[in-house]
Amino acid sequence: MGAEDNKSIRQIEADIESTRDQLASTIDQLVYRTKPATIIQRQKAQARAALHDATYHPDGSLRTERVAAVSAAVLFLVVVGIYRRRRS
Repeated sequence: MGAEDNKSIRQIEADIESTRDQLASTIDQLVYRTKPATIIQRQKAQARAALHDATYHPDGSLRTERVAAVSAAVLFLVVVGIYRRRRS
C-alpha cells in the first residue's frame, strides 16, 4: 500500500475540487478562444503584424522597394479596370 491508499476523504475531496476548478478554467479558456469575435480579433492582429513586417525593416525603417512594388501593382490594376470599363 502506497501513500495514495492512505489519503483521507477530505484530501480526496480537495483533489476532486482542485481538478474540477482546473477543468472549469480550461473550458472557459476554450470557450473564449473559439468565439467568432475573438478569432476575428486574433486574425486582424496577425494580418496587421504581417503587413508591418512586410513593409518595415526590423530597425523600423520603411521598405520603400516593397511599398513601391505594391503601389505599382495596385495602380496597374486600377488602370486595367478603367480600360476594361471603357471598352465595354
